[in-house]
Amino acid sequence: MTVFDGERLPVEIFQIDKERMKQGWYSDVYFRNVSKILTKLSEEGYTFKEEDIGNLEVEMQIFPRRQPFCILGGIDEALALLKTSTGYENEEGEFVETYDDLEVLACQDGQKGYYKGNPARVDPVLKIRGRYRDFAHLETPIIGSLTEASRIATNVYQVMEAARGKDILFFPARFAHYKLQALHGYAYSLGVNAYNEDYGQNMNRYVSTDEQGAWWGGKGGGTISHSYIATFLGDTTEAMLQFSRLMPTNVNRIALVDFDNDCVKTSLRLLKAMFDKYIELKEAGKDKKAKKYKLFGVRPDNSSSLRDKSIEPLGDKKLDNGVNARLVFKLRQKINNAYKEWHLKESQVEAAKKYCKDVKIIATGGFKPKKIREFEESQVPVDIYGVGSWLLSNSSVEGTKNDFTADVVRVKKDGEWIDMAKVGRKACDNECLEEVTEY
Repeated sequence: MTVFDGERLPVEIFQIDKERMKQGWYSDVYFRNVSKILTKLSEEGYTFKEEDIGNLEVEMQIFPRRQPFCILGGIDEALALLKTSTGYENEEGEFVETYDDLEVLACQDGQKGYYKGNPARVDPVLKIRGRYRDFAHLETPIIGSLTEASRIATNVYQVMEAARGKDILFFPARFAHYKLQALHGYAYSLGVNAYNEDYGQNMNRYVSTDEQGAWWGGKGGGTISHSYIATFLGDTTEAMLQFSRLMPTNVNRIALVDFDNDCVKTSLRLLKAMFDKYIELKEAGKDKKAKKYKLFGVRPDNSSSLRDKSIEPLGDKKLDNGVNARLVFKLRQKINNAYKEWHLKESQVEAAKKYCKDVKIIATGGFKPKKIREFEESQVPVDIYGVGSWLLSNSSVEGTKNDFTADVVRVKKDGEWIDMAKVGRKACDNECLEEVTEY
Protein backbone atom coordinates (compact mmCIF):
# COMPACT_ATOMS: atom_id res chain seq x y z
CA MET A 1 0.00 0.00 0.00
CA THR A 2 1.55 3.32 -0.97
CA VAL A 3 1.09 6.27 1.32
CA PHE A 4 0.11 8.32 -1.75
CA ASP A 5 -2.96 6.43 -2.95
CA GLY A 6 -3.81 3.90 -0.24
CA GLU A 7 -3.80 1.11 -2.81
CA ARG A 8 -1.87 -2.10 -2.25
CA LEU A 9 -0.19 -3.82 -5.18
CA PRO A 10 -1.99 -7.10 -5.96
CA VAL A 11 -0.17 -10.29 -5.02
CA GLU A 12 -0.26 -11.50 -8.64
CA ILE A 13 1.84 -8.60 -9.90
CA PHE A 14 4.96 -9.96 -8.18
CA GLN A 15 4.83 -13.28 -10.05
CA ILE A 16 6.13 -15.12 -6.99
CA ASP A 17 7.60 -18.56 -7.57
CA LYS A 18 5.37 -19.96 -4.83
CA GLU A 19 6.48 -23.58 -4.90
CA ARG A 20 10.18 -22.87 -4.60
CA MET A 21 9.58 -19.98 -2.21
CA LYS A 22 7.80 -22.38 0.14
CA GLN A 23 10.71 -24.82 -0.16
CA GLY A 24 13.21 -22.14 0.89
CA TRP A 25 14.90 -22.04 -2.50
CA TYR A 26 15.47 -18.28 -2.24
CA SER A 27 16.48 -18.34 1.43
CA ASP A 28 19.87 -18.44 3.08
CA VAL A 29 20.18 -22.14 3.81
CA TYR A 30 20.44 -21.69 7.56
CA PHE A 31 16.93 -20.24 7.68
CA ARG A 32 15.63 -23.21 5.73
CA ASN A 33 17.42 -25.52 8.13
CA VAL A 34 15.87 -23.71 11.11
CA SER A 35 12.37 -24.26 9.71
CA LYS A 36 13.05 -27.96 9.17
CA ILE A 37 14.52 -28.46 12.64
CA LEU A 38 11.69 -26.67 14.43
CA THR A 39 9.08 -28.56 12.40
CA LYS A 40 10.75 -31.87 13.30
CA LEU A 41 10.89 -30.91 16.99
CA SER A 42 7.18 -30.11 16.86
CA GLU A 43 6.44 -33.52 15.38
CA GLU A 44 8.51 -35.20 18.13
CA GLY A 45 6.73 -33.27 20.90
CA TYR A 46 10.10 -31.91 22.06
CA THR A 47 10.11 -29.40 24.94
CA PHE A 48 12.82 -27.28 26.52
CA LYS A 49 12.29 -25.63 29.90
CA GLU A 50 8.71 -26.81 29.59
CA GLU A 51 8.24 -24.88 26.36
CA ASP A 52 7.05 -26.39 23.07
CA ILE A 53 10.03 -25.02 21.13
CA GLY A 54 8.86 -26.24 17.71
CA ASN A 55 5.67 -24.23 17.99
CA LEU A 56 7.09 -21.19 19.77
CA GLU A 57 5.54 -17.90 18.70
CA VAL A 58 7.87 -14.96 18.22
CA GLU A 59 7.75 -11.28 17.39
CA MET A 60 10.13 -10.30 14.62
CA GLN A 61 10.80 -6.67 13.78
CA ILE A 62 12.46 -5.45 10.59
CA PHE A 63 14.08 -2.03 10.41
CA PRO A 64 16.15 -0.02 7.88
CA ARG A 65 19.75 1.07 8.48
CA ARG A 66 20.09 3.97 6.05
CA GLN A 67 20.66 7.31 7.76
CA PRO A 68 18.85 9.53 8.35
CA PHE A 69 16.01 7.80 6.47
CA CYS A 70 15.09 5.80 3.42
CA ILE A 71 11.97 5.97 1.25
CA LEU A 72 10.30 2.66 1.94
CA GLY A 73 9.65 0.26 -0.90
CA GLY A 74 9.10 -3.48 -1.02
CA ILE A 75 6.55 -3.54 1.82
CA ASP A 76 3.76 -4.87 -0.39
CA GLU A 77 6.05 -7.50 -1.87
CA ALA A 78 7.10 -8.60 1.62
CA LEU A 79 3.43 -8.96 2.54
CA ALA A 80 2.79 -10.91 -0.66
CA LEU A 81 5.62 -13.30 0.26
CA LEU A 82 4.07 -13.86 3.67
CA LYS A 83 0.60 -14.27 2.18
CA THR A 84 1.60 -16.90 -0.37
CA SER A 85 4.42 -18.79 1.33
CA THR A 86 3.90 -18.86 5.10
CA GLY A 87 3.51 -22.38 6.46
CA TYR A 88 5.25 -25.71 6.82
CA GLU A 89 5.59 -29.10 5.18
CA ASN A 90 3.80 -31.84 7.13
CA GLU A 91 4.84 -35.47 7.52
CA GLU A 92 3.03 -36.37 4.28
CA GLY A 93 5.12 -33.81 2.39
CA GLU A 94 2.19 -31.43 1.89
CA PHE A 95 2.59 -27.70 2.47
CA VAL A 96 0.17 -26.40 5.09
CA GLU A 97 -0.48 -22.66 4.69
CA THR A 98 -0.69 -20.72 7.96
CA TYR A 99 -0.63 -17.06 6.95
CA ASP A 100 -3.99 -16.49 8.63
CA ASP A 101 -2.40 -17.39 11.97
CA LEU A 102 0.06 -14.48 11.76
CA GLU A 103 -0.34 -10.99 13.13
CA VAL A 104 1.35 -8.54 10.78
CA LEU A 105 2.00 -4.83 11.25
CA ALA A 106 3.44 -2.84 8.37
CA CYS A 107 4.26 0.66 7.20
CA GLN A 108 3.35 1.76 3.68
CA ASP A 109 5.45 1.99 0.55
CA GLY A 110 6.53 5.59 0.06
CA GLN A 111 6.74 6.45 3.76
CA LYS A 112 10.05 7.32 5.37
CA GLY A 113 11.88 4.70 7.41
CA TYR A 114 14.16 6.45 9.90
CA TYR A 115 17.39 5.23 11.45
CA LYS A 116 19.55 7.23 13.85
CA GLY A 117 22.47 4.82 14.04
CA ASN A 118 21.47 3.01 17.24
CA PRO A 119 20.25 -0.58 16.59
CA ALA A 120 18.72 -0.67 20.07
CA ARG A 121 16.42 2.27 19.27
CA VAL A 122 14.92 1.74 15.85
CA ASP A 123 11.70 2.39 13.95
CA PRO A 124 10.47 -1.00 12.73
CA VAL A 125 8.74 -0.91 9.34
CA LEU A 126 7.42 -4.46 9.53
CA LYS A 127 6.47 -6.66 12.49
CA ILE A 128 5.50 -10.31 12.25
CA ARG A 129 4.05 -12.24 15.16
CA GLY A 130 3.45 -15.95 14.88
CA ARG A 131 5.04 -19.37 14.91
CA TYR A 132 8.63 -18.81 13.83
CA ARG A 133 9.04 -22.05 11.90
CA ASP A 134 6.26 -20.97 9.55
CA PHE A 135 8.03 -17.87 8.23
CA ALA A 136 11.73 -18.25 9.08
CA HIS A 137 12.44 -19.31 5.47
CA LEU A 138 11.07 -15.97 4.21
CA GLU A 139 13.49 -13.67 6.03
CA THR A 140 16.04 -13.54 3.20
CA PRO A 141 13.65 -12.72 0.32
CA ILE A 142 11.69 -10.26 2.48
CA ILE A 143 14.78 -8.29 3.44
CA GLY A 144 16.05 -8.43 -0.13
CA SER A 145 12.79 -7.01 -1.46
CA LEU A 146 12.81 -4.18 1.08
CA THR A 147 16.46 -3.34 0.47
CA GLU A 148 16.32 -3.29 -3.33
CA ALA A 149 13.21 -1.15 -3.65
CA SER A 150 14.04 1.22 -0.77
CA ARG A 151 17.58 1.81 -1.98
CA ILE A 152 16.47 2.94 -5.42
CA ALA A 153 13.50 4.98 -4.16
CA THR A 154 15.83 6.84 -1.79
CA ASN A 155 18.49 7.35 -4.45
CA VAL A 156 15.83 8.88 -6.71
CA TYR A 157 14.68 11.14 -3.86
CA GLN A 158 18.27 12.32 -3.26
CA VAL A 159 18.81 13.04 -6.95
CA MET A 160 15.59 15.07 -7.11
CA GLU A 161 16.67 17.08 -4.09
CA ALA A 162 19.98 17.80 -5.80
CA ALA A 163 18.13 18.79 -8.99
CA ARG A 164 15.85 21.10 -7.01
CA GLY A 165 12.72 19.58 -8.44
CA LYS A 166 13.73 19.30 -12.09
CA ASP A 167 12.48 16.18 -13.82
CA ILE A 168 14.70 13.11 -13.70
CA LEU A 169 14.75 10.56 -16.52
CA PHE A 170 15.13 7.05 -15.08
CA PHE A 171 17.84 5.45 -17.22
CA PRO A 172 19.32 2.47 -15.32
CA ALA A 173 17.68 -0.36 -17.32
CA ARG A 174 20.95 -1.38 -18.97
CA PHE A 175 22.74 -1.65 -15.63
CA ALA A 176 20.61 -4.42 -14.13
CA HIS A 177 18.98 -7.69 -15.10
CA TYR A 178 15.85 -7.09 -17.14
CA LYS A 179 13.69 -9.02 -14.67
CA LEU A 180 14.29 -6.23 -12.14
CA GLN A 181 12.92 -3.45 -14.34
CA ALA A 182 9.37 -3.48 -12.95
CA LEU A 183 10.60 -3.36 -9.34
CA HIS A 184 13.11 -0.62 -10.14
CA GLY A 185 10.55 1.47 -12.03
CA TYR A 186 8.10 1.15 -9.16
CA ALA A 187 10.78 2.24 -6.69
CA TYR A 188 11.54 5.22 -8.93
CA SER A 189 7.86 6.23 -8.85
CA LEU A 190 7.91 6.04 -5.04
CA GLY A 191 10.94 8.33 -4.90
CA VAL A 192 9.34 10.89 -7.22
CA ASN A 193 6.04 10.80 -5.33
CA ALA A 194 7.82 11.18 -1.98
CA TYR A 195 9.69 14.22 -3.28
CA ASN A 196 6.49 15.76 -4.65
CA GLU A 197 4.77 15.17 -1.31
CA ASP A 198 7.56 16.73 0.75
CA TYR A 199 8.23 19.71 -1.48
CA GLY A 200 4.74 20.43 -2.80
CA GLN A 201 5.80 19.75 -6.38
CA ASN A 202 4.20 17.88 -9.27
CA MET A 203 7.24 16.49 -11.05
CA ASN A 204 6.75 14.02 -13.87
CA ARG A 205 7.85 10.39 -13.97
CA TYR A 206 9.89 9.36 -17.01
CA VAL A 207 10.96 5.74 -17.51
CA SER A 208 12.76 4.29 -20.51
CA THR A 209 11.01 0.89 -20.77
CA ASP A 210 7.39 -0.20 -20.55
CA GLU A 211 8.33 -2.81 -17.95
CA GLN A 212 9.60 -0.09 -15.61
CA GLY A 213 6.09 1.36 -15.58
CA ALA A 214 4.25 -1.97 -15.38
CA TRP A 215 3.37 -1.77 -11.68
CA TRP A 216 2.05 1.79 -11.72
CA GLY A 217 0.73 2.29 -15.25
CA GLY A 218 3.65 4.18 -16.76
CA LYS A 219 4.95 3.82 -20.32
CA GLY A 220 8.51 3.96 -21.57
CA GLY A 221 9.75 6.97 -23.49
CA GLY A 222 13.08 8.42 -24.48
CA THR A 223 15.18 9.68 -27.33
CA ILE A 224 16.76 8.29 -30.46
CA SER A 225 19.95 6.26 -30.03
CA HIS A 226 23.45 6.68 -31.37
CA SER A 227 23.02 3.41 -33.26
CA TYR A 228 19.87 4.79 -34.93
CA ILE A 229 21.83 7.83 -36.11
CA ALA A 230 24.51 5.51 -37.46
CA THR A 231 21.90 3.82 -39.68
CA PHE A 232 21.40 7.24 -41.32
CA LEU A 233 25.13 7.38 -42.04
CA GLY A 234 25.71 9.65 -39.07
CA ASP A 235 23.21 12.33 -40.15
CA THR A 236 21.36 13.33 -36.97
CA THR A 237 19.06 15.75 -38.79
CA GLU A 238 17.73 13.22 -41.29
CA ALA A 239 17.39 10.62 -38.55
CA MET A 240 15.22 13.00 -36.49
CA LEU A 241 13.14 14.15 -39.47
CA GLN A 242 12.18 10.56 -40.21
CA PHE A 243 11.59 9.84 -36.54
CA SER A 244 9.29 12.86 -36.37
CA ARG A 245 7.44 11.93 -39.56
CA LEU A 246 6.70 8.35 -38.52
CA MET A 247 6.24 8.42 -34.74
CA PRO A 248 2.92 9.45 -33.12
CA THR A 249 2.76 12.93 -31.62
CA ASN A 250 2.52 11.65 -28.03
CA VAL A 251 6.19 10.64 -28.31
CA ASN A 252 8.45 13.56 -27.39
CA ARG A 253 10.93 14.54 -30.09
CA ILE A 254 14.22 14.44 -28.19
CA ALA A 255 17.41 14.39 -30.22
CA LEU A 256 20.79 13.03 -29.23
CA VAL A 257 23.16 15.70 -30.49
CA ASP A 258 26.66 14.44 -29.66
CA PHE A 259 27.16 11.88 -32.46
CA ASP A 260 29.75 14.13 -34.11
CA ASN A 261 30.97 15.45 -30.75
CA ASP A 262 29.80 18.90 -31.85
CA CYS A 263 26.59 19.49 -29.94
CA VAL A 264 26.06 23.11 -30.86
CA LYS A 265 26.55 22.68 -34.61
CA THR A 266 24.42 19.53 -34.71
CA SER A 267 21.65 21.15 -32.65
CA LEU A 268 21.49 24.28 -34.78
CA ARG A 269 21.34 22.33 -38.03
CA LEU A 270 18.60 20.08 -36.64
CA LEU A 271 16.67 22.99 -35.12
CA LYS A 272 16.48 24.80 -38.45
CA ALA A 273 15.36 21.71 -40.37
CA MET A 274 12.68 20.85 -37.81
CA PHE A 275 11.34 24.40 -37.67
CA ASP A 276 11.20 24.65 -41.46
CA LYS A 277 8.96 21.57 -41.61
CA TYR A 278 6.93 22.79 -38.64
CA ILE A 279 6.19 26.26 -40.02
CA GLU A 280 5.53 24.96 -43.53
CA LEU A 281 2.81 22.64 -42.26
CA LYS A 282 1.51 25.20 -39.78
CA GLU A 283 1.01 27.83 -42.48
CA ALA A 284 -0.67 25.24 -44.69
CA GLY A 285 -3.27 24.71 -41.97
CA LYS A 286 -2.01 21.21 -41.15
CA ASP A 287 -1.67 21.72 -37.42
CA LYS A 288 -1.75 18.02 -36.54
CA LYS A 289 1.11 17.21 -38.89
CA ALA A 290 2.99 20.31 -37.78
CA LYS A 291 3.07 18.97 -34.20
CA LYS A 292 5.12 16.06 -35.46
CA TYR A 293 8.00 18.47 -36.00
CA LYS A 294 7.86 20.23 -32.64
CA LEU A 295 11.30 19.60 -31.14
CA PHE A 296 10.88 18.84 -27.44
CA GLY A 297 14.53 18.82 -26.52
CA VAL A 298 18.15 18.06 -27.29
CA ARG A 299 20.27 15.66 -25.29
CA PRO A 300 24.04 16.12 -25.10
CA ASP A 301 25.61 12.85 -23.96
CA ASN A 302 29.30 13.42 -24.64
CA SER A 303 31.84 10.89 -23.44
CA SER A 304 33.80 11.89 -20.34
CA SER A 305 36.96 11.25 -22.35
CA LEU A 306 36.07 13.83 -25.03
CA ARG A 307 35.82 17.60 -25.20
CA ASP A 308 33.00 18.81 -27.43
CA LYS A 309 34.24 20.64 -30.55
CA SER A 310 32.17 23.69 -29.69
CA ILE A 311 34.11 24.26 -26.44
CA GLU A 312 37.48 25.92 -26.54
CA PRO A 313 39.90 24.48 -23.98
CA LEU A 314 40.18 26.50 -20.78
CA GLY A 315 42.78 25.55 -18.18
CA ASP A 316 42.73 21.85 -17.36
CA LYS A 317 41.28 20.23 -20.47
CA LYS A 318 39.70 17.46 -18.41
CA LEU A 319 37.37 20.01 -16.84
CA ASP A 320 35.90 20.57 -20.28
CA ASN A 321 35.26 16.90 -21.05
CA GLY A 322 31.84 15.29 -21.18
CA VAL A 323 28.66 17.24 -20.58
CA ASN A 324 29.98 20.27 -18.70
CA ALA A 325 28.57 23.60 -17.61
CA ARG A 326 30.21 25.67 -20.35
CA LEU A 327 28.80 23.39 -23.03
CA VAL A 328 25.25 23.66 -21.67
CA PHE A 329 25.44 27.45 -21.28
CA LYS A 330 26.66 27.79 -24.86
CA LEU A 331 24.08 25.37 -26.18
CA ARG A 332 21.25 27.26 -24.47
CA GLN A 333 22.46 30.61 -25.78
CA LYS A 334 22.86 29.38 -29.35
CA ILE A 335 19.48 27.63 -29.41
CA ASN A 336 17.66 30.64 -27.96
CA ASN A 337 19.13 32.97 -30.59
CA ALA A 338 19.16 30.60 -33.55
CA TYR A 339 16.10 32.17 -35.17
CA LYS A 340 17.97 35.46 -35.60
CA GLU A 341 20.14 33.83 -38.26
CA TRP A 342 17.22 32.39 -40.21
CA HIS A 343 15.65 34.04 -43.25
CA LEU A 344 12.14 34.52 -41.90
CA LYS A 345 9.05 36.36 -42.92
CA GLU A 346 8.07 39.02 -40.44
CA SER A 347 4.99 36.94 -39.58
CA GLN A 348 7.20 33.98 -38.66
CA VAL A 349 9.59 35.68 -36.23
CA GLU A 350 7.59 35.31 -33.02
CA ALA A 351 6.76 31.68 -33.78
CA ALA A 352 10.42 30.96 -34.47
CA LYS A 353 11.53 32.71 -31.29
CA LYS A 354 9.11 30.69 -29.19
CA TYR A 355 10.02 27.45 -30.99
CA CYS A 356 13.68 27.91 -30.06
CA LYS A 357 13.11 28.92 -26.45
CA ASP A 358 10.75 25.99 -25.89
CA VAL A 359 13.46 23.45 -26.71
CA LYS A 360 14.62 21.78 -23.52
CA ILE A 361 18.12 20.63 -22.69
CA ILE A 362 18.27 17.11 -21.28
CA ALA A 363 21.70 16.45 -19.79
CA THR A 364 22.93 12.87 -19.45
CA GLY A 365 26.21 11.07 -18.93
CA GLY A 366 27.71 10.43 -15.51
CA PHE A 367 25.27 12.53 -13.50
CA LYS A 368 24.95 11.90 -9.76
CA PRO A 369 23.89 14.16 -6.87
CA LYS A 370 27.25 15.89 -6.47
CA LYS A 371 27.48 16.92 -10.13
CA ILE A 372 23.81 17.88 -10.27
CA ARG A 373 24.15 20.05 -7.16
CA GLU A 374 27.14 21.81 -8.72
CA PHE A 375 25.13 22.48 -11.89
CA GLU A 376 22.17 23.81 -9.93
CA GLU A 377 24.30 26.01 -7.68
CA SER A 378 25.86 27.51 -10.82
CA GLN A 379 22.41 27.86 -12.43
CA VAL A 380 23.43 25.81 -15.44
CA PRO A 381 20.36 25.86 -17.76
CA VAL A 382 19.55 22.16 -17.73
CA ASP A 383 15.83 21.40 -17.91
CA ILE A 384 15.90 17.65 -17.28
CA TYR A 385 18.60 15.32 -15.97
CA GLY A 386 18.94 11.73 -17.10
CA VAL A 387 20.47 9.48 -14.44
CA GLY A 388 21.45 5.86 -14.89
CA SER A 389 23.82 3.64 -12.92
CA TRP A 390 24.05 5.85 -9.81
CA LEU A 391 20.39 5.21 -9.03
CA LEU A 392 21.25 1.54 -8.45
CA SER A 393 24.33 2.24 -6.31
CA ASN A 394 24.76 0.97 -2.78
CA SER A 395 27.93 2.18 -1.11
CA SER A 396 29.10 4.47 1.66
CA VAL A 397 29.62 7.26 -0.88
CA GLU A 398 27.01 10.04 -0.62
CA GLY A 399 25.05 8.07 1.99
CA THR A 400 23.73 5.36 -0.29
CA LYS A 401 24.47 2.44 2.06
CA ASN A 402 21.14 0.70 2.33
CA ASP A 403 20.08 -2.47 4.08
CA PHE A 404 17.50 -3.87 6.48
CA THR A 405 17.86 -6.03 9.58
CA ALA A 406 15.41 -8.53 11.07
CA ASP A 407 15.50 -9.50 14.75
CA VAL A 408 13.38 -11.75 16.90
CA VAL A 409 12.82 -9.48 19.89
CA ARG A 410 10.03 -11.21 21.85
CA VAL A 411 8.68 -14.70 22.41
CA LYS A 412 5.32 -15.79 23.69
CA LYS A 413 5.42 -17.70 26.97
CA ASP A 414 2.33 -18.72 28.94
CA GLY A 415 0.27 -16.40 26.77
CA GLU A 416 2.46 -13.35 27.48
CA TRP A 417 5.00 -11.63 25.28
CA ILE A 418 8.43 -11.45 26.96
CA ASP A 419 11.57 -9.76 25.73
CA MET A 420 14.00 -12.10 24.00
CA ALA A 421 16.38 -10.01 21.88
CA LYS A 422 20.10 -10.45 21.50
CA VAL A 423 22.34 -8.05 23.40
CA GLY A 424 22.26 -4.62 21.76
CA ARG A 425 18.76 -5.00 20.35
CA LYS A 426 15.30 -4.61 21.84
CA ALA A 427 11.67 -4.48 20.83
CA CYS A 428 10.71 -1.06 19.48
CA ASP A 429 7.58 0.62 18.21
CA ASN A 430 6.75 2.86 15.29
CA GLU A 431 3.58 4.94 15.13
CA CYS A 432 3.46 4.39 11.36
CA LEU A 433 2.89 0.64 11.74
CA GLU A 434 -0.61 -0.47 10.80
CA GLU A 435 -2.23 -3.85 11.30
CA VAL A 436 -2.59 -5.73 8.01
CA THR A 437 -6.09 -7.16 8.17
CA GLU A 438 -6.76 -7.91 4.50
CA TYR A 439 -4.41 -8.75 1.66
